[in-house]
Amino acid sequence: HYGDTFVLPEAVIGENTAVLKGLDGRKMSKSYNNTIPLFAPEKRLRKLIMKIKTNSLEPGEPKDTGDSTLYDIYKAFASAGETMAIEQRYAEGIAWGEMKQQLFEYINEKIKPAREEYERLLADPAAVEAELVKGAERAREIAVPYLAEIRHAVGIRALA
Repeated sequence: HYGDTFVLPEAVIGENTAVLKGLDGRKMSKSYNNTIPLFAPEKRLRKLIMKIKTNSLEPGEPKDTGDSTLYDIYKAFASAGETMAIEQRYAEGIAWGEMKQQLFEYINEKIKPAREEYERLLADPAAVEAELVKGAERAREIAVPYLAEIRHAVGIRALA
């Protein structure tokens, strides 16, 4: 009976990213210690991507995208056209080392602006704190009037 006040959220998970494989081919999870931290320094990101497990197919042998962690990770970041181009490279037998390098370069380029912003924020905690204070003030302006409506919807009287 809170339908107008509280709307139940629904998860929005893309079909390409519902479960992403980690470095060892299992579901990516901190528990498995097989994650790829996106804000890792460039050298560490490359090292982690180069450690991703692959099968023993030789360069020139067509490869299946269906069981490729490299492909799955690439697809999570790439457009449909870019994904089709990589699928073609798999059919042509791209070497695993080349695919790992291509994946590293692609992800590194995609996340570079976010990584730089992350590093900037880490270097200036006072600016982060100031932004949080401003955000709290804006949130309070919105929340205070809404609280009366929420209290009424759930049957709680005003405090004072």
